[in-house]
Amino acid sequence: MTAFTKSSPSARCKSEYDSLRRVLLCPPEYMEIKDVINDVQKRYQEENIDTEKAMQQHKQFLDALQHEGVETDLLNPSEAFPEQVFTRDIGFTVGDSVYIAEMASEIRQGEEGVLQKWLTKNDFKAEALGGNRVEGGDVLIDRDTVFVGISSRTCKNAIDELQKKLPEFEVIPISFDEKYLHLDCVFNILSPTEALIYEEALDQETIDMLSKRYTLLPVDQQEQFALGTNVLSIGERRVFSQPQNIKVNALLRANDFRVIEVDFSEIIKSGGAFRCCTLPLIREE
Repeated sequence: MTAFTKSSPSARCKSEYDSLRRVLLCPPEYMEIKDVINDVQKRYQEENIDTEKAMQQHKQFLDALQHEGVETDLLNPSEAFPEQVFTRDIGFTVGDSVYIAEMASEIRQGEEGVLQKWLTKNDFKAEALGGNRVEGGDVLIDRDTVFVGISSRTCKNAIDELQKKLPEFEVIPISFDEKYLHLDCVFNILSPTEALIYEEALDQETIDMLSKRYTLLPVDQQEQFALGTNVLSIGERRVFSQPQNIKVNALLRANDFRVIEVDFSEIIKSGGAFRCCTLPLIREE
């Protein structure tokens, strides 16, 4: 097991793929599909969530992160927030600040306050975007570039304000088919030169723009629905992915990534996987 030491409370994040040192999660103790807010939930609404199984899978993920040397912090789950396991949506780290999201769905409103209290208690610098709707699943960072998905969860005004707050970054809006919920469900940066993509959700102009910067590794419709694009990169070409997404994993391995497989089949029923369930606080180059 790789040892880790308690890090200083200073956020640092300038990519999706630098070595992950500290991350914030929340156990799915009260996870439940109450109000359907995406297509995946619609599929599993009647079956709903086996909370005990979800907790076991989340614990296996937590243990695997720690085994890879990642320091893990946990929010206290609340019965009032059945989607709280998806910590990425309630915030995102750019540079030395954690930006607190403004949640679009009523069932998730209030999670922002829980994050704000945790950040204050743990001496992290927090920023807000003035009431403009934005969720962290739509925000991807790569050095001096921040890609922001325009969706039903993230509005154009939030993107404009983010550009004003981050003058040293180029903020690039990306339009995509909103039925896929967040940008990280259809596009995910793996390294300085590679990214996963589900092309059917994006227009050709966007695909052409991204292909000039990255080698785009395609995800098919079946594995996109199983959140195959929503992997988590933790640095040194290590990627968390589900064993069920056989094609994605074979593609990753063929491109010299080390795939760390963890079964997340219960948690994905609510529409998110490894990236959705992690709010990076510190990444180091």
